[in-house]
Amino acid sequence: MMSQIPINLEKVSKEIIDKEIIRAGIIAELDAINMYEQMAAFAKDINIKKMLLDIAKEEKTHMGEFQRLLLNRDEEQVQELEKGKEEVKKEVGE
Repeated sequence: MMSQIPINLEKVSKEIIDKEIIRAGIIAELDAINMYEQMAAFAKDINIKKMLLDIAKEEKTHMGEFQRLLLNRDEEQVQELEKGKEEVKKEVGE
């Protein structure tokens, strides 16, 4: 399922607009990754499959770029990301 973006950014406060734009970009990249990987799973032609997986990989890079931008601008996000890492380590040992 594709996310409902673009969101109506006119309703977002000016103080957080940049972070919301970045988050919308992350959502779009995750949607693209899912779509390309799902299509690759169904593709019969090996070259189409390879190309879709290569494009999905590029989208993962884009997601990482957006994530870096967000983490540079949202200290709370950084802290919560670290909490999430610790919870996974505690709960499942990874």
